[in-house]
Amino acid sequence: MASAPHALAFARSLLFVPGNRPDRFSKALASDADAVIIDLEDAVAPADKPAARQMLEAGWRDFSKAERGRIVVRANAAATPWHEDDLLFLAGLGVSGVMLPKAESASQLSHATALLGSSCALVPLIESVAGLDAADALARCPQVMRLAFGNLDFQADAAMTCSPDEAELAPVRLALVLASRRAELSAPMDGVTASLQDEQQLSRDAQRSRRMGFGGKLCIHPAQVAAVNVAFSATAEELAWAGRVVEAFEAANGGVASLDGRMVDAPVMRHVQRLLSLQAHKNTN
Repeated sequence: MASAPHALAFARSLLFVPGNRPDRFSKALASDADAVIIDLEDAVAPADKPAARQMLEAGWRDFSKAERGRIVVRANAAATPWHEDDLLFLAGLGVSGVMLPKAESASQLSHATALLGSSCALVPLIESVAGLDAADALARCPQVMRLAFGNLDFQADAAMTCSPDEAELAPVRLALVLASRRAELSAPMDGVTASLQDEQQLSRDAQRSRRMGFGGKLCIHPAQVAAVNVAFSATAEELAWAGRVVEAFEAANGGVASLDGRMVDAPVMRHVQRLLSLQAHKNTN
């Protein structure tokens, strides 16, 4: 498990920005996104890959230390001709977080860490059936901070036609949550909501992700960030309930208690402690 950039470990929202659009870098960083993914992969046409690296290098000099800590760069996948050059470039730049698309084996991640150095956190993006098969191995690789789900690519790889709520992907999502838990990683990041206009769909998707145990969600437009942050933040009602649970548990001297006609025991307390811990982190940033 990596000692990763602080923002990445607790990020609720990760906002993609094309690597060849330096005019959008500052706008993305000025948004309320917890972290920003500068994308050298899908958002950049093959002919523009070298230029995108140059644009990122030029922009990097102007980022503050705090901004650099919020940046993750998505490199090109291991099977592409740009992968090796991306990793060497990012190592030279001193990037502290790299997203690895089409992650499918521990050997791919080992190669990446060898080039990026021991201080760079990795986010393997699970986008294929092969990646799902390797989820436990990927989660346990050194320097991995979180897993992320590439839901659209996964559907294409598995020849799936999903309904709008992607109910067909529930077993895949659960597998990534469980792999993350077994490896003691931060909760994984769920994939994107492709619709930019349907705010209700975005909210439903984000709420489903939280219920399933995800810790955040990838965003493809700044307009999606607010709803995602709300979905992955405790409400005032939840925090009030958590405080009452703590009081009831302490009054029972750590034993079983009753609150509002429901049992409060150690598993409930662990859930509350996690909720309060995440809220405390949010309040200090």
